[in-house]
Amino acid sequence: MNCVMSGQFVRKSLCQLLQVNHGVSVQQTRNTFVLKRKTPPPLYRKGSKPPNMRARHFIYDLVEDTDLRQRPPLNLILTTYVEGLGHSGKRITMPPAKAYTRLLLPGLAVYDTPENSQKYAVKGEDQKSEHSSPFVARTISFIKHMVLSIKMSNDTPWTLEPWHVRSAFRFAGVHMNEDCITMPNHVISGPNHDIENREFYVVITLNKQEKTPVRCRIHHRSNNVNDQKAIPSNYNFWKEMAEPIFPEDKAVLDGLPIPYLVQREMAKVEAQDEPL
Repeated sequence: MNCVMSGQFVRKSLCQLLQVNHGVSVQQTRNTFVLKRKTPPPLYRKGSKPPNMRARHFIYDLVEDTDLRQRPPLNLILTTYVEGLGHSGKRITMPPAKAYTRLLLPGLAVYDTPENSQKYAVKGEDQKSEHSSPFVARTISFIKHMVLSIKMSNDTPWTLEPWHVRSAFRFAGVHMNEDCITMPNHVISGPNHDIENREFYVVITLNKQEKTPVRCRIHHRSNNVNDQKAIPSNYNFWKEMAEPIFPEDKAVLDGLPIPYLVQREMAKVEAQDEPL
């Protein structure tokens, strides 16, 4: 009797131990490892009894871990305009990690299948309403945050012309033709220290379609050391805001985004003013 009771008790205890706790989630994984026996088992004749396996037969070498295998890129179709990639309906190829996080999860693209290709086909007149290039939006954002320094002579008289602006852009790493530059309606001439480090704007046309204003400032330079010392010094001018040369341009300049370096300096000042 005692033996029977003890056996039932053991079975009951084992059943309780083997029960899965509902607080633990079990999730299937797709891990695949390709292995190779280090010592192959011996051969045996057909119909005969297989020989017993030894411990050495259960030692394996790892041939490949499929989780580390480089996955092929995904073929996608854009469902809307994506900056730097293209218009709606464009076919692109992207690595899986970037494709999932940047395009598939936000719903900006779908897999390239015959059904999706027919569904997201874009007509010619619809595509004309988009940007003229996938990189136009990024370019506009970059130059709108610029503070273009135009260095002019303090020794000889001058009148600001488009080639001066083009040279200043080229010095800043932006190349363009002169016909892309629309000068302000006012004539700016010098040397004139009253307009030193004061702002005006020019309009830049991209691909003969998109237009955007850009902040500009005049900075005088002289070959004579004494004359250069007489010019008002503007160290780190790109970290500070400035007043416009022409009051009527203030509305347009205020509509431009604050330059990145000015934003950084403003954030530093706010951090210093915060109480500890």
